[in-house]
Amino acid sequence: MAPKKAKRRQQAEGGSSNVFSMFEQSQIQEYKEAFTIIDQNRDGIISKEDLRDVLASMGQLNVKNEELEAMVKEASGPINFTVFLTMFGEKLKGADPEDVIVSAFKVLDPEGTGAIKKQFLEELLTTQCDRFSAEEMKNLWAAFPPDVAGNVDYKNICYVITHGEEKEE
Repeated sequence: MAPKKAKRRQQAEGGSSNVFSMFEQSQIQEYKEAFTIIDQNRDGIISKEDLRDVLASMGQLNVKNEELEAMVKEASGPINFTVFLTMFGEKLKGADPEDVIVSAFKVLDPEGTGAIKKQFLEELLTTQCDRFSAEEMKNLWAAFPPDVAGNVDYKNICYVITHGEEKEE
């Protein structure tokens, strides 16, 4: 009986602790900090009022009730930290693991330098498959500027795709 109760309790709380295995400890800490900032009344649950308050603190004063309700309804129940983390995990689930993305870039880097020429990458991205627009290329180079020799660090791009931030050097 006890295992069933525990399982039911996990489901009622919005998921299992497996969500924690999806993230590195440093990422969990960053999400915890974000959760704490959003949970304005510090009750352990992100509510519509918490969202309104945090958005107001960022200058968004006229957010409609419908918008706030839609945000809260993205969760299956009250948004505690585990649910919050699960929601991010679900959003990130579509991305391939970092090693898979790096392996795809390595095909373009036969010398294994960890970089490819900007011109070559731009040609591929603007002429093949889902072609990048000029604006998308501009945004890519703004986020990941090539070095003076015109090389792009694709390992950094892969890291940011899968972790959402640049590695600290």
